[in-house]
Amino acid sequence: MKQYNTVIIGAFLTALLSYGYPGVVMGNKEFGLSDGNNEMLKAMDKKPSHHTATGFQNYPPIPTAAPKGIFFYLRRFWGSIFLPRVPDEHALAETEALQLLDAVQGNSITWLGHASFLIRIAGKTILTDPFLTEFASPVSWAGPRRYVPPGIPLEKLPSIDIMIVSHNHYDHLDDETIKALPNKEKIQVVVPLGLKPFFAERGYLNVNELDWGEQATIDELTLIALPAVHDSARSTNDHNKTLWASWAVISARDKLYFIGDSGYSKTIFEHIGHSYGPFDYALVPISAYEPRKLMWMSHITPEEAVTIGKVVGAKTLIASHWGTVNLSDEPPWEPPGRFSKAGLASGWTEDTLWIMKIGETRPL
Repeated sequence: MKQYNTVIIGAFLTALLSYGYPGVVMGNKEFGLSDGNNEMLKAMDKKPSHHTATGFQNYPPIPTAAPKGIFFYLRRFWGSIFLPRVPDEHALAETEALQLLDAVQGNSITWLGHASFLIRIAGKTILTDPFLTEFASPVSWAGPRRYVPPGIPLEKLPSIDIMIVSHNHYDHLDDETIKALPNKEKIQVVVPLGLKPFFAERGYLNVNELDWGEQATIDELTLIALPAVHDSARSTNDHNKTLWASWAVISARDKLYFIGDSGYSKTIFEHIGHSYGPFDYALVPISAYEPRKLMWMSHITPEEAVTIGKVVGAKTLIASHWGTVNLSDEPPWEPPGRFSKAGLASGWTEDTLWIMKIGETRPL
């Protein structure tokens, strides 16, 4: 019984570490800029306004976390013990996923689950936001637990050329995955500011650490770090000490926009659309949005995902960050329905709204 209680307490504390940290709540509006205002760009010409004395902040200023309360964490703990029933059509069998990956030639995208994708473009294979183990957690035995295995197991992934990370939360940057990947000396890692030491300590030799607006060129690809509305932390004492970002991935043929995780900002996404769009594909997060009073500053709704797609000029929207792990209160299978409804109402078609199966590969 004593051992059982230890496991319960440990799992609960892990859930606390895995879902965010208390911050100063400033209300549910952006501050500092009005629509059509260029103050954002003027400020960034001087000292970057998203830099602080101890790390980073959202800009325009939006609080980066809210106290979520004990009952929220208890619901997450409960959801990691009693996993939802997964519809048969939600994921491909491993054998089918591997066969499809081999069958699709040329540029393609494979959904591995949550925000982890394989993107084959310009002769390179990119892995985004690597989380391919069971728990999104600082420990391997408890915490937010995935209820669908990765579309392709870690040990059967093709050789990775480039890894892109949006931020350091456990459901986007998994220590076990990072340690287990082979060919660390060859993989080009592209991360926001502050994350280079994490990879260097684990044997990666080629790490590009970028601020918002900076870019890295790898052969025929250009990768640009762009703003997002989020936060960072992997413990109770490192809140916002590393940066978070969304990413433009640009080749001679295709332009992709990858949002690992973000709240909504009209200013930020209109700026990205104006300065870097339009995009052929936008990978947009569609879940982890309820309750809104707790989640608005770090996660968008499916409808906001569609709005972002519209303002960045995306021809095709790809649903991300859903159907894998319990992070919030909305029903697990609600997001794609809302996403599809909003997208169709905004002018996309079933062919340009991609709600992929885990393990599915589609040509770009």
